[in-house]
Amino acid sequence: MKTSSDAGSLKRGVVLLKLLATAGNRGLALSELAAKSQLPHPSVHRLLGQLAAERLVIHNSETRRYKLGPLAFELGVAGSTMHDIRDLCEPAMNLLAQETGDTIYLVVRSGFDAVCMHRREGEFPIRALVLEVGSRRPLGVGAGGLAILSAIGDEERAEIIARVAPGLSAFGKLSAEDLAEACARSREIGAAVIQNRVSLGVRAVGVAFRDSIGQAVGALSVAALTQRLNQRRTNQVAEMLLSATRSVEISMRKRATSLPHPR
Repeated sequence: MKTSSDAGSLKRGVVLLKLLATAGNRGLALSELAAKSQLPHPSVHRLLGQLAAERLVIHNSETRRYKLGPLAFELGVAGSTMHDIRDLCEPAMNLLAQETGDTIYLVVRSGFDAVCMHRREGEFPIRALVLEVGSRRPLGVGAGGLAILSAIGDEERAEIIARVAPGLSAFGKLSAEDLAEACARSREIGAAVIQNRVSLGVRAVGVAFRDSIGQAVGALSVAALTQRLNQRRTNQVAEMLLSATRSVEISMRKRATSLPHPR
């Protein structure tokens, strides 16, 4: 039987895996993981040893840094066959990339985070590559995550903002109050717009889409150089995104109705 200690260890291990998912190929040092997770060094070291034994984490003895292991990739591939919506979004993303010439992103909600699932690059020679596929940020930081957060109900949104607040200062000194105001603006205009928050000189626009039961599960966003994405063009891109996300929602509903129902 699972004890409360086992459940606590599992939860802390998941926290470390999420942190490593944001670190990319460079990974994180033990001290960084301890600071970011707010866990004692000995506990983090013990958990990392357990995760490494299961191939969920690997340790580079030369750099003394940790990163996700091969089993994490294998599990991700297995899970993608059940939860992947990239195929549903790809036609809309391809059309957006063709129409705008800019970089198109698909982000999905994962708990209190937004994860970049897919990216399509347009033909404009100077590209705003502000997100790597697989990268993770707190909901509300990027345009896609802000669009998702804005589409969530008031009570849950307030809870999410409170949970992500401690880490917001790393993104242009963003505060919980700033994020709440940004959500209000996004709901008012029907799209999330950010500028210079994650990358200087870049503006991004995002619009959320909902699954077959009405939950905001993801967003499509467009990022470009600020001078290329002026206010007039921002409005045009927002309209394109609204049309694209509507087509994604239709595809999601069709998939949902085509799935066999349990008896």
